[in-house]
Amino acid sequence: MEVRRLWASSELQDYLDFPYAAQVFCLQRETTELSTGKFRAETVYGVTSLTAQKADPVRLLSLNRRHWSIENGLHYVRDMSFDEDRCRIRKHAGAQVMASLRNLAISLLRLAAAVNIAAALRFCAHHQLRALRLVGLASV
Repeated sequence: MEVRRLWASSELQDYLDFPYAAQVFCLQRETTELSTGKFRAETVYGVTSLTAQKADPVRLLSLNRRHWSIENGLHYVRDMSFDEDRCRIRKHAGAQVMASLRNLAISLLRLAAAVNIAAALRFCAHHQLRALRLVGLASV
């Protein structure tokens, strides 16, 4: 169970020496694991270029939650399924090319309605012809 509170202010706009800073905010998260009762509290601070008219605290909270859905849906999958953080490719554009290929693989699997990317990768490794069908290279 998680409770989030967000306070935003544009009062520091003229005080900050930070280009395009329109608002600052404080986000407080309190999480209780229902199975264990373990409690965790966290406070984070942020700066946004969105004015108070474009993003009130409710919208800022929504934007923050969507950011984490991207993080969990893509970056976490890339790191856990492809072990991306331990990749040793560093020369020229190699790292960027590999990241693009990983993104392509994840996107193809999501288009094929894969829910669990790791399981879908294992399936594709064992059924290469079906995997090739995802990119239109096999008719089986």
